[in-house]
Amino acid sequence: QVQLVESGGGLVQPGGSLSLSCKASGIGFKINAMGWYRQAPGKQRELVAVINSGGTTNYADSVKGRFTISIDNAKNTVYLQMNSLKPEDMAVYFCNAEGRRWGGTDFNSWGQGTQVTVSS
Repeated sequence: QVQLVESGGGLVQPGGSLSLSCKASGIGFKINAMGWYRQAPGKQRELVAVINSGGTTNYADSVKGRFTISIDNAKNTVYLQMNSLKPEDMAVYFCNAEGRRWGGTDFNSWGQGTQVTVSS
């Protein structure tokens, strides 16, 4: 079982910054990619940003230029730096990781979610 533990989030004023982190833990696995998704009330979960172990990134158009995703492969940890936050960024942010266990089976795990509130 690959478990993801998120930290960060909270309340910030519009224009402010927040940083999220997510660490994957378990035994015998290799991560191929990690990412962040978000879900606002009444809306579907959507991609925010993903990064693979080689450092290739992909961002939602709505966050390009404001958010930065990074990964520390040695620590199995992904980070999301969020700048110039807008009220529409307010959502529960979920971490995701996909990869393969040493036994050869693939996994796709989700974190429990962390709330990001953007409000004055």
